[in-house]
Amino acid sequence: MRDGEVAPRIRVIIAEDHAVVREGTRQLLERESDLEVVGEAADGAQAVALVERLNPDVAIMDISMPVMTGIEATRRIKVVRPNTAVLILTGYDDDQYVFALLSAGAAGYLLKDVPSAEVVRAVRMVHAGEPVLHPAIARKVLARFARPGEHADAQRDGDALTDRELEVLRLAACGLGNAEISDRLSLSIRTVQVHLTHVFAKLGVGSRTEAVIAGLKSGLLKLEDLGEG
Repeated sequence: MRDGEVAPRIRVIIAEDHAVVREGTRQLLERESDLEVVGEAADGAQAVALVERLNPDVAIMDISMPVMTGIEATRRIKVVRPNTAVLILTGYDDDQYVFALLSAGAAGYLLKDVPSAEVVRAVRMVHAGEPVLHPAIARKVLARFARPGEHADAQRDGDALTDRELEVLRLAACGLGNAEISDRLSLSIRTVQVHLTHVFAKLGVGSRTEAVIAGLKSGLLKLEDLGEG
C-alpha cells in the first residue's frame, strides 16, 4: 500500500438467529473505522449463500441456528470461500461443538461472555490469519490434544519442520502475532509469513489454529512451550 492510501476495510457478515444480538454485534463493529458489516443472516443456509455471493473477509457465526447449524455452515463456507475466516461467537462450550467447529475450519472460537472489545480484536486477528480461542476453549484443546505418544504418524509428518519453523510455530501457539514473532526472532515480517506458510504446508493445515492443534497432536508442541509467550 502506497503512502497516503487508506487500507481497505475488513468486510464482515454476521450469522445469528437472534435479531437483537445480531443488531448489537453490527452496531459494535460499525463503530470501528476499519470494519464494515456487509450482510446479516438469520440461519446457517443464509450465511453460506451470503458468503458465496459477497465473499467477505470474516464471517461471525453462532452454532445453534435454524435450517443449518453453524457447524455445517462453517464446513460449507470453507469449501466455497476458503479465504473467508470463520469466527464462532456462541454461548456453547461443549466439547462436541468445539472440536467439530475447529475440524470444520473455524479460525476462532469465542464465548459470548467476552468483553465487546475482544470481539472487535478477534475479527482483526482472524482476518490477519491469527488464531483466536476463548481461554475456556483453549483449555479444552490442550486437555484433549496435549497427550504425547498418541499420534506417531503426525509426529513423523512434523519431523520435516526445520528448527526455525518449529520456533515460529511455538511462538504462534503462544498467541504472538507476526510482528511480535518478527521482533522476538529478529526476522522480517515477510520471513515470518514464509515460515508459517511452510509450516502449514508440511502439517497439511490452513490456519494457525489448525497448526497449533496439529502440533499438539503430534507432540511437536508441549504444555510448557505454550507458556513461554
